[in-house]
Amino acid sequence: MSQFQLRLIDSDEDCQACFSVMHELRPHLADAAAFAAQVRRQAAQGYRLLAGWQGDQVKGLAGYRIQENLIYGRFLYVDDLVATAEARRCGLGAALIDAVREEARQQGCANFVLDTGLANALGQRFYFRQGLLAVGMHFRQALQATA
Repeated sequence: MSQFQLRLIDSDEDCQACFSVMHELRPHLADAAAFAAQVRRQAAQGYRLLAGWQGDQVKGLAGYRIQENLIYGRFLYVDDLVATAEARRCGLGAALIDAVREEARQQGCANFVLDTGLANALGQRFYFRQGLLAVGMHFRQALQATA
């Protein structure tokens, strides 16, 4: 992990530097400026973006927020977790998970939660290795077409 520096993203410039990595996970995102605007809107709702830097390049991201509900109590939800292909198997994903899990502990969260696609077998194996267990299924219904 020593080859990566973890740092919260707090400027539009840094956010735009994250776009190509986030685009690997979220290919529907249009461009860096729209992505930065979306992150700003989500930040107003508690979203934080942690980046794993190697030199001046972002190699991985973890987007998360603190929430509370009747199922989990106070919990940290990971919205986004991605590492570039060349950064995988170098410990960056585990370092991002560890850092965000520690944030959850410091924020008094009772649970650490994330969702992944049913077809994401590699991701699921990674999450199991990180101590996360599958406890349910996530259902959704699109209510309107996205542009």
